[in-house]
Amino acid sequence: MNSPKTAILATLKAVKKAAQELRSSKTATKNTVLLEAARLLKHRQEEILAANAQDLAALPADSSNAFRDRLALDPKRVEQMITGLEQVALLPDPVDEITEFKTLSNGLKVSRVRAPLGVILMIFESRPNVAVEAFSLALKSGNVIILRGGKESMHTTTVLYSLLGEALSLGGLSGSCLWGITDPDRSLIELLLKQATFIDVVVPRGGSKLIEFVVENARMPIIKNDRGLCHVYVHDDADLEMAIKIVVNAKTQRPGVCNAMETLLVHRDRAGELIPKLYEKTSNIGLAWFCCPQSAALLKGRTHVHAATQDSWDTEYLDLKMNCKIVDSLEDAMAHIEMHGSRHSEAIVTNSFKAAKVFQSSIDAAAVYWNASTRFTDGFELGLGGELGISTQKLHVRGPVGLRELTSLRWIIDGEGQTRA
Repeated sequence: MNSPKTAILATLKAVKKAAQELRSSKTATKNTVLLEAARLLKHRQEEILAANAQDLAALPADSSNAFRDRLALDPKRVEQMITGLEQVALLPDPVDEITEFKTLSNGLKVSRVRAPLGVILMIFESRPNVAVEAFSLALKSGNVIILRGGKESMHTTTVLYSLLGEALSLGGLSGSCLWGITDPDRSLIELLLKQATFIDVVVPRGGSKLIEFVVENARMPIIKNDRGLCHVYVHDDADLEMAIKIVVNAKTQRPGVCNAMETLLVHRDRAGELIPKLYEKTSNIGLAWFCCPQSAALLKGRTHVHAATQDSWDTEYLDLKMNCKIVDSLEDAMAHIEMHGSRHSEAIVTNSFKAAKVFQSSIDAAAVYWNASTRFTDGFELGLGGELGISTQKLHVRGPVGLRELTSLRWIIDGEGQTRA
């Protein structure tokens, strides 16, 4: 009788073989699979939502509203998943794209072309729609993907893995192009993270504990999607109504995601006018404020206002909670972000071109905004068809991980018998 490890290694061998076949698959074949998946999502929507209802019902009673929101699916979110698949099918195939070509003096024709990474292991938490998004991008860029979601989404991902496997079959590709794991056993992940022979890259998408676990155990390269401790800084010349609109959107439109604002920084010359108005704008939704002494004084006597601690500035709430700090200058705002930011997404609201460009060139983050919400750091919003995550690292890829970011460059050299002297 085979041991569990033997069975896992056999599956990994099949996955690696599928990666070799997928590498040279035609664009039309991959697009057919994506469109079949979109059709099946629509056809099996009720089954998906019923499974999701099971997952939601199993959540502990003390789960936050933001966590429930990350897990929940509804017809609108299923439609977004369908649209994402269709959008990826329309995007150019990055595989074999020539990025550079030259003929050397010895007659060698040298090209740099894009090639798939190979086998991607993605570990994610909460959001089941990530499974479809990741599958679509991996497939179109010629990569096999191993998906392992959290136990809280097990019923939903089981249905999604099933229909994605059916789409692969209908499109004529091996079912081993996707390995969807529903087993919550952590030891399985520990084993997979040591299989650098079969897995080319791992993408953790979740909280800090997951990221730390992967960094400590992985034997293959990591595309790191770290926490999103995002800031919005309101400069002394900012349009007040614009600033309020941007901050409200960045914090409250969907607070449980990594590109939501966690800390508001306000220039002291605008604080007295902005902060009370912003409080009134958000008071009906119970937004909790964690304030520096100066901003707390502006909200004295109001509910849901707390004193910020030193830990507050380093906390990713992923909830209807935010920090607020008054700063003396643009330089003070940038110094605070440099110390406490997670290199994800940062924004400035200002009418000054000079201040905006100083901020954008000085801030070390994957995405830096001028007069816009941080919520646009998203592969779908930026026209990438979705993303495997928002990379906060600096090697290979930074920001939304789309199709081109799931390839690497290699050299193709054509000769006519040349030899090196």
